[in-house]
Amino acid sequence: MFESNGSSISDPIAKSDSGADSPRDALTEILRAGAQKMLAAAIEQEVASYVAERAGLLDDGGHRLVVRNGFLPEREIMTGVGTVPVKQPRVRDKRSPEQREFFTPAVLPKYLRKTKSMEELIPWLYLKGISTNDFPEALQSLLGTDAKGLSASTITRLKSVWEDEYAEWSKRSLAGKRYVYLWADGIYCNVRLENDRQCLLVLMGATADGTKELIAVVDGVRESELSWKEVLLNLKSRGLEQAPELAIGDGALGFWKALRQIFPTTREQRCTVHKTANVLNKLPKSLQPQAKRLLHDIWQAPSRAEANQAFDLFLDTFEAKYLQATECLAKDRDELLVFYDFPAENWCHIRTTNPIESTFATIRLRHRKTRGCGSAKASLTMMFKLAQSAAKGWRKLRGHTHLKDLIRGVRFIDGENEHSLKEKKLQRSSENNPSKETAA
Repeated sequence: MFESNGSSISDPIAKSDSGADSPRDALTEILRAGAQKMLAAAIEQEVASYVAERAGLLDDGGHRLVVRNGFLPEREIMTGVGTVPVKQPRVRDKRSPEQREFFTPAVLPKYLRKTKSMEELIPWLYLKGISTNDFPEALQSLLGTDAKGLSASTITRLKSVWEDEYAEWSKRSLAGKRYVYLWADGIYCNVRLENDRQCLLVLMGATADGTKELIAVVDGVRESELSWKEVLLNLKSRGLEQAPELAIGDGALGFWKALRQIFPTTREQRCTVHKTANVLNKLPKSLQPQAKRLLHDIWQAPSRAEANQAFDLFLDTFEAKYLQATECLAKDRDELLVFYDFPAENWCHIRTTNPIESTFATIRLRHRKTRGCGSAKASLTMMFKLAQSAAKGWRKLRGHTHLKDLIRGVRFIDGENEHSLKEKKLQRSSENNPSKETAA
């Protein structure tokens, strides 16, 4: 079918020196030629159907009003197998301007220069650490020496688009949203052209169906109460009316002070990983392995009662000689054990701020490669795009079916539903005291 379109499809293998091509290069050229022929055939079929559907449109002399009229100038499409040249048939519509239609193939949108996979490849490479100036070399290695339109200016334009996307995302409506869990943390980044380290305030939430979502990424001032309060008030102004059931964060006082003002009913869970690190820093290195085991005994205890026993053991062990370490642990005792009042399947998620820490570890990797972003705005935008990229791989919370019970107000005791505990108690009672059958 594609022979009838009048376009000349040259043999790409014949263009290159046979002695210089490696088997891999030859295979790439074959794939590229095949892609070119398939694309030409698809466009030809589409334009033929378009003209045939309008074959009944005739002028007074019986001539068709919608006809083919040669080809548009050839253009190149950047694909995963390299550059593919393509010619689009031109369709002439001789009807009046009010009735006239313009033909655009569905497989070849207007102004398309790169396939979707290529559009996704460019930001992915940049976010993973390829610097702006290294882009042409990196893409030519992947796509061949004929890769065009992928210079440093491409990335500059791309970052401008990301800034617009971030601005729009930051103003999105949160009406009707309900977050059961809320994770908060401050991420510090180096900015080359500024003296102070940048502090990005990050909020992540879990919806009623267990889906994790990025809620906010904001440039703050050292995790201050005022900065966090501004973030939380902004969420409420955009429609977030219902308070989360639980907030998880480290010991930074600014967030907790702001949370108590904006969402006073939300319970507080201190991050056990941050607390472990803070306590160990106040102990000699020779004692840290022992202390770490005792701390893990607290967080891993199956019930609050056993956790309190392990808590007391740690205090009794180190209080006499290392008062600073025990005071650091004891001051947040209640907040460290709040997770026992929530579903046991969720404990691995709500004991720590790991959902945020693990997600944004990638930005630290890129900052080490590129020695930080040039500006605070670029750093903020990159954090946003990294989170969007990471969100594609986020999984739902374990035991997310219990979240609806939390919203209904069902209590959990040591991770178990209170109704389930009552049923188990009644069952044990009936087994220990079986009903007596009356003698005949």
